[in-house]
Amino acid sequence: MRTIIVFFDSLNRRMLSPYGCEWVKTPNFDRLAKHSVTFDSSFVGSMPCIPARHDLHTGRLNFLHRSWGPMEPYDNSVFSILKDNGIYTHLISDHMHYWEDGGSNYHTKYSSWEIVRGQEGDLWKAHVGEFPDTSKMLGRNDYVRARDIINRKYMKESEDFPIHKVFSLGLEFLKKNVEQDNWVLQIESFDPHEPFFAHEIYKSLYPDDYASEEFDWPDYKKVDETPEQVQHAILQYASLVSACDDYLGKVLDFMDENNMWDDTMLIVCTDHGYLLGEHGWWAKSRQPLYNEISNTPFFVWDPRCKVQNERRSQLVQLIDIAPTLLEAYHIDIPDTMQGVSLYDCIKNNGKTRGSIMFGIHGCHVNLTDGRYVYMRAPLEGNKPLYDYTLMPADMKKPFNEERLRQAELAEPFSFTKGMPQLKVPAREWSPIDFKEYGTLLFDLKNDSHQLNPILDSEIENKMIDLLKKMMRENDCPEEQFIRLGL
Repeated sequence: MRTIIVFFDSLNRRMLSPYGCEWVKTPNFDRLAKHSVTFDSSFVGSMPCIPARHDLHTGRLNFLHRSWGPMEPYDNSVFSILKDNGIYTHLISDHMHYWEDGGSNYHTKYSSWEIVRGQEGDLWKAHVGEFPDTSKMLGRNDYVRARDIINRKYMKESEDFPIHKVFSLGLEFLKKNVEQDNWVLQIESFDPHEPFFAHEIYKSLYPDDYASEEFDWPDYKKVDETPEQVQHAILQYASLVSACDDYLGKVLDFMDENNMWDDTMLIVCTDHGYLLGEHGWWAKSRQPLYNEISNTPFFVWDPRCKVQNERRSQLVQLIDIAPTLLEAYHIDIPDTMQGVSLYDCIKNNGKTRGSIMFGIHGCHVNLTDGRYVYMRAPLEGNKPLYDYTLMPADMKKPFNEERLRQAELAEPFSFTKGMPQLKVPAREWSPIDFKEYGTLLFDLKNDSHQLNPILDSEIENKMIDLLKKMMRENDCPEEQFIRLGL
């Protein structure tokens, strides 16, 4: 058995032709859908980027216990388990958050890994002196934007772009190891995450007569740009989606040319979607997790099943990849993993689960049963709320001294292998205005775009009971029940 995982970042399924988009050019996603199972009810778990990768590694949700942070000493990484059982695992990524404090030990779980520099505001090329002035630029206009301007100076030709380098390294691995068995390759592209910076060959697919300020990097905020500016940003995103499609096609070509479909699993997925003006918002994390963010594209070809050009409506998440891989390689699945192997779902249209939970630490706690989406908000304020960790780091730096001075030693959770936890007050931040967005209930059957929340006490009470059950199954900290008024 061999496995290729193609992992994109911030890929909105509504921009892909297998999910009904008729104007974005994604012919290779169509090819993929015809040669795999397309999942219609794939949802995020823990968000955003690094928490989602924590789900991928451990097969369990983490957003109720801590925010963005490294792998913990007690975590069971599927890639470490595979490695320890003689399966070679290799990561190729341009996701710069792996090289920061809060994501610094994910890549070390693989047998080997390669990095590609230059995405977003990556601290890449040395620059001494005055930084570019971004103060009057549309969208994001801070130090990270200035760094990105510097990075782009080194990306003139298509082969200079990180996505090209990532997939070139992926194809290099495949060429070297196409005759080998027992390996897992993860090709991970930061695209189409913002900024929407694509080579001209992809921009030319979506011509427009926009003549205002450069705008390919929306900030995480409500939309206040003109309709012309919004449309321009959407076209920039579309060009990046088509770049992703093009490079996906190179992997499919290689599998065709080398007859890999008989013994190679292919998984294509993302960490979350992206808002492009829907609900009056850009991006993610600052608003409720509407389906444009939470309902994700997910494709699997399993050579054991040989099921292709079919769809599945079962509820699935990233946490299902770990147990699926372990079963495929005949390795025991740890009890701490909450995900389920998708083998029976793919082969026999078997069941997965009746409901799933998802969210961001300190935001709504969300639940869907496939028909309804319930977004539970805190009753007053956003406390009590703590991070439980033995690796106290945020995205780019360790927890600050003030927070760590307030740390307590807490009892172990069921999944921490008897290790007590640091219980640290959560960061003081307000990702969502809960006065504007309280608890929400949507009926996806009658309101697939989630434009009209419903008020139905009977349905809400059922969702509350189900949410409390799933939180207990997650060994959720007690204060999360208090925070949510449960």
